[in-house]
Amino acid sequence: MSVETGTGRRNARIGLLQVCAAGVLWGTGGLVVTLLHDRDGLGAMTVSAWRMALAAVALVAFAAVTGRARTVVETMRTHPVPAVVVGCGTALYQGLYFVSVLLVGVSVATVVSLGLAPVLAASWEHLAARTRPSRREVGVLAAALLGLVLISAYAGHGAGPAAERPTLGLLLAVASGTTYAATTVLAHRLAQHVDPVALTTCATGAGAVVLAPFLVIAAATQRPVVPTDAGSWALLVYLGVATMALSYGLLYAGLRTTSGSAATVATLVEPLSAAALAAVVLGERLAWPALLGGALILAAVVALRPAEEQPVPA
Repeated sequence: MSVETGTGRRNARIGLLQVCAAGVLWGTGGLVVTLLHDRDGLGAMTVSAWRMALAAVALVAFAAVTGRARTVVETMRTHPVPAVVVGCGTALYQGLYFVSVLLVGVSVATVVSLGLAPVLAASWEHLAARTRPSRREVGVLAAALLGLVLISAYAGHGAGPAAERPTLGLLLAVASGTTYAATTVLAHRLAQHVDPVALTTCATGAGAVVLAPFLVIAAATQRPVVPTDAGSWALLVYLGVATMALSYGLLYAGLRTTSGSAATVATLVEPLSAAALAAVVLGERLAWPALLGGALILAAVVALRPAEEQPVPA
């Protein structure tokens, strides 16, 4: 094995670990959103708007302290449209997912939106490269999706109100998964040429602008807009800094050495980490199908092919 090949494999594995770390952080977000709703009555979209706004502030401050401010400005000058589209796509698929959850339930929304993304991302990559997936890729994807179904169905994610408008909720979940896949593929291309911190800052800033009207709408309809105590503010800051600024920085850093399709598979550790957190913090028991699902997701992530290996020609 050449030194270049060994370095490429190592970088690919580091990239996957970065994406997995982002997924773990995202998995903590659901519990924090639930706590903020229970403590202060903040709605999902209100929290999402604060999450992106606080993340944008943290990223701008980090860029200024680390001397990356000029890089951020240069990124917006040279790649304004892709950076803004990635940010808007991030805000859009989150919003579509949250509304889908309310209409069709957490389990279905999670399986459809998160499960559709790796399929679409892999299909696009092979169509663009005019290749066909290998048996290993198909097996990895099948294991990951089966694990996602088991986690979503048996790890407490099925709890909640009955589906109000299942057809509309399902369509919104499909739209969320499609937007997620498209955003990841676009971010993968952009990440090859742009500093991860600069990309995260630009995209998060654009997403914060998109979601800002939800704060105005909440205020106009006399719904809770801000937390009521320091503890809730701390949770909100954690949500913005850890599950948005840091996690997306890790995602975009990982996309430099990892394909978009592999990244969408790796981010399936999100429901796995959410289930584990619920078991530890909330005392929820994990049924054996959920444990099996978690094992399948972890096995799929471990088996992901390094990015530098070439797909099978069609």
